[in-house]
Amino acid sequence: MIDHVDIMYKIKVMHKDDQKPLNTENKPFSPACERNKEPILTVLKKVITPKIKSVLEMGSGTGQHAAYFAPHFSHLNWTTSDVLEHHLGIRMWMSDSNVDNIVGPVEYQVGKDDFPKGSFDMVYTANTFHIMPWEKVEVFISQLPSNLKPNAHVLIYGPFNYNGQFTSESNERFDRNLRERASHQGIRNFEDVRDKMSEFNFRIENDYEMPANNRLIHFIKI
Repeated sequence: MIDHVDIMYKIKVMHKDDQKPLNTENKPFSPACERNKEPILTVLKKVITPKIKSVLEMGSGTGQHAAYFAPHFSHLNWTTSDVLEHHLGIRMWMSDSNVDNIVGPVEYQVGKDDFPKGSFDMVYTANTFHIMPWEKVEVFISQLPSNLKPNAHVLIYGPFNYNGQFTSESNERFDRNLRERASHQGIRNFEDVRDKMSEFNFRIENDYEMPANNRLIHFIKI
């Protein structure tokens, strides 16, 4: 079974001082986020060092990942981002997390808006590349070099094909369901992502095998 969250690609800054008290009783919940948070955290603990002070999460979805990960890294700011319709849910999870190092949410539409303002040491995104059109993935990658610090990290979580082949029957079914729902969606080829990142001066550092036929690919800015 594939862990995925139908994350779109739009985000807007909202400061904590502007937020009113929230009733978080009915905050959104993703079973996939609940399942994959521990394996992802294990990798994040390997990657995130004290030198990493600022993280941008592109496509925060429900906000569960931010709320779970940020408390483990109190030395950094974790900036959330997603489409406007997801902001209330993200704010609910932020409110319940009771930590002060989660920023946002920020509104950003790839291919329409400028990259979120800030100086980031790391970008993290989960289950977005197979939802966005490939052309938007290319635009997003092209925006990274000018908006990330030297030696910045990029971590991309989700299912990927290798050498044009599905890694499991469940991934093949998932890809078919995606394309039936929207022709621009689909599992991306690892080699295409790697080559596009290389084109914009990012080298691959690691490719972590994750549960449920997912990967967590780690790039570093050259």
